[in-house]
Amino acid sequence: MFEEKLKEFEPIFYPKSIAVVGASTNEMKTGSRWVKALISAGFPGPIYPIGSSEGVISGLKIFPNLRGAPGEVDYVIVSIPRQSVLELLDDCAAKKVKAVHFFTAGFSETGKPEGQELEEQMVKKARQGGIRIIGPNCLGIYCSERKIPCGPLPKVGASGSVGFISQSGGIAEKLTEIGIARHINYSKGVSFGNGIDLDASDFLQYLAADPKTIVIGAYLEGARRGHHLFDTVREVAEIKPLVIWKGGRTEVGAQAAMSHTGSLASSAAVWSAMLKQAGAIEVHSLEELTDTLLIFQQLGCWKGNNVAIIGGLANGGGGISVSASDACMESGLKLPPLSTKTREKLSDLLGEVGSILRNPIDVSQARRHGSDNLFKAIESVVEDSFIDLVLIQEDMDILLPHFSREGVERINDFLVDLRRRQNKPVVVVLPPGSAEPERLDMEQRLLRASMPVFTTMERAAKAIVTINKYFDCHPER
Repeated sequence: MFEEKLKEFEPIFYPKSIAVVGASTNEMKTGSRWVKALISAGFPGPIYPIGSSEGVISGLKIFPNLRGAPGEVDYVIVSIPRQSVLELLDDCAAKKVKAVHFFTAGFSETGKPEGQELEEQMVKKARQGGIRIIGPNCLGIYCSERKIPCGPLPKVGASGSVGFISQSGGIAEKLTEIGIARHINYSKGVSFGNGIDLDASDFLQYLAADPKTIVIGAYLEGARRGHHLFDTVREVAEIKPLVIWKGGRTEVGAQAAMSHTGSLASSAAVWSAMLKQAGAIEVHSLEELTDTLLIFQQLGCWKGNNVAIIGGLANGGGGISVSASDACMESGLKLPPLSTKTREKLSDLLGEVGSILRNPIDVSQARRHGSDNLFKAIESVVEDSFIDLVLIQEDMDILLPHFSREGVERINDFLVDLRRRQNKPVVVVLPPGSAEPERLDMEQRLLRASMPVFTTMERAAKAIVTINKYFDCHPER
């Protein structure tokens, strides 16, 4: 089954050529923007702009119809009025196109019978012509490896091991943007909209088969074939971590989902029970979804509940460490006491006056003795055999006055080196503040080095607990 899925989806995620139907010399039109996005992203194959008016866009000739494109076409992006989609599918069949992505909207999501009927006609024509449909009413695929952006904007991040599917184009675009910003590196992604042909189950099965995808995230609003989706979720969750955010959990949200992608939404309780039974991970927001994908990408198959919190790298570690302890304990993490050996080391390095040498650890006194003592103190905690993971709280507003920009960079260089020298995870909490440009620079430095970074202790703790729960449910992984 896996080999069949990989072969079936090859022209979808790795097309040799792409045609964009709805292009024109007006570069503000959506079809024209799609052409420019593919060129800017660096898509390596032929791109064929198709439009009703002759001309040139970005150096490429606009062809009057798809049949007139000079070469073979694997994948077609469509941005034309819905009244023309059936005729286009005839052209696609004649051209032996493998897959058609309809950005075009105005179908069953309108709630009108004619929209539903048109979708049924589209599926019938596609089946007759051997064509697969993505959408309608969606942004289609995203594949950074093949330099295919998410939507008509040239946003392509680094290729990695995280796959995603989304019924919503807007959520797919945000996943891509956040992924680029937080170095969540996607293998593949897709916005499938109404899903009249290829739907959530199809794309989940493909990502489960894809050897380049290690963890899968999903935003779903509903399902046309609920039992089939449940069976698929259960199959996929047995193979790879599957993180699902269900939209339309409230009555108003369900009505919005119906008018957004034409999806029938079951109750939140039914979805939660289904996901739990299937072994998938349920999250409830975009932040939770991306946090969870980040932690899976960075930590892999790691598991452990015993964490140490290090705060006060410069000052103010007491109260912050107390609140951080609450966040971790309330999420389900454990903060065991440090070993006697580690406490003795910390006492020698920091002194006992003004320091907290248990767990959480306040190392603010280290700055009186220089950065080297601070580094030795952190390393002592990381080496403690009672500890599975170390959470380090940094605050740029506090650090900069005490260490300067160069001093803070030296601290983070040490953390990056420490993470590379040993296998124990080090997670950084870096809250926003008045020194936001400096904070963002440091965050990028750490993320590039594959160190998870979160803006709050609550978000970090929740993500760590989530990965633990998954491996508790799947001990064989």
